[in-house]
Amino acid sequence: MASLYLHIPFCEKKCIYCDFYSIENSSPMEEFLSALHVEIDAYAEFGKQESFETIFFGGGTPSLLSPQQLESILSHLHHTYSIESDAEITVETNPGTVTREKLTAYRTLGVNRLSIGIQSFHEDELRFLSRIHDSAQALDCIRSAREAGFDNLSIDLIYALPDQTKERWEANLQKAVALSPNHISAYGLIVEDNTPLSRMVRSRLVSPKPPDEEAEFYEMTMSYLDAHGFEHYEVSNYAKPGFRSRHNYNYWKHENYLSFGPSAHSFRREAGESRRWFNIANLSHYCSALQEGRLPLLTEERLSLSQLRTERILLGLRSDGLDVKRLDSELPSSTTSRVQMIHDLVEAGSATFDGNVLRLTQKGYLICDEICARLM
Repeated sequence: MASLYLHIPFCEKKCIYCDFYSIENSSPMEEFLSALHVEIDAYAEFGKQESFETIFFGGGTPSLLSPQQLESILSHLHHTYSIESDAEITVETNPGTVTREKLTAYRTLGVNRLSIGIQSFHEDELRFLSRIHDSAQALDCIRSAREAGFDNLSIDLIYALPDQTKERWEANLQKAVALSPNHISAYGLIVEDNTPLSRMVRSRLVSPKPPDEEAEFYEMTMSYLDAHGFEHYEVSNYAKPGFRSRHNYNYWKHENYLSFGPSAHSFRREAGESRRWFNIANLSHYCSALQEGRLPLLTEERLSLSQLRTERILLGLRSDGLDVKRLDSELPSSTTSRVQMIHDLVEAGSATFDGNVLRLTQKGYLICDEICARLM
């Protein structure tokens, strides 16, 4: 199993909390798309070695792509790589950037999953987050997607905003569930370095919620979505049965992924070697490198057995379980104290263990980082 990711680095307006690479000027779109096609060709050899079962357009705001631009990219990918006939093809979508006609065109092109960045249904919270849409547009986007034929919809929400009450967060959850999405990603607000939000915090214009209070929001989220039939299969992700994100699941299972665009990261394991490479997070330099016949790499690294084992533990416990048997088979270690640690986690109610797979409980998810550190 392998995945393809394309980073579309354009936004109408950058959100105060976002640290993903994007720019607010879309005038270089055509230059970027030309460079993107060159990069797709540069890794064509990989298309002969394995098939890809997911394609994910992230950003930025990929829904700024016209149907014609999206068709050109998808056609090129299908021509260059072996894509499974039932591949999951996702486009991150922002309300306010699409119409029903545009979404219908996306669906006709083979896009079968949308990840919709709603974040909140409260107008003041949307303004604080500097989103470009309002609640009515969020509802319209969901309705238009259903009318366009999408039966696999994910929505993003953010909790633990500085002035958010538990009652208002519960209202967001209620509205989200009432829309019958197949998948919900719910994230606690994180203050990332070098973002407008971090500068607001340093200037004491806003005060993040303390960790214990954020944990209460998290517990509420887990309990509410569990009660409404969502499987909690990763720290921040919840899905109706059969609708887990196959793309993200490949990441969490340490499968190969090939990524294109400025700031994109790729990972590949082959012939006993594992490596990861990172594209430069600068659109101008990205385009220039490809125009000059160079790959737009910022850095590349070979991963040691120890690094791979650490990542496998972290990714496994953050998702739906660490396959201990697979871990020991593929990435053996001399660790001898793990049996007691697993016993202690189970006794404390922080995990379950069936002899092969170690899974965190809701209690364990609350201290996921601490548990990972202990096992690593």
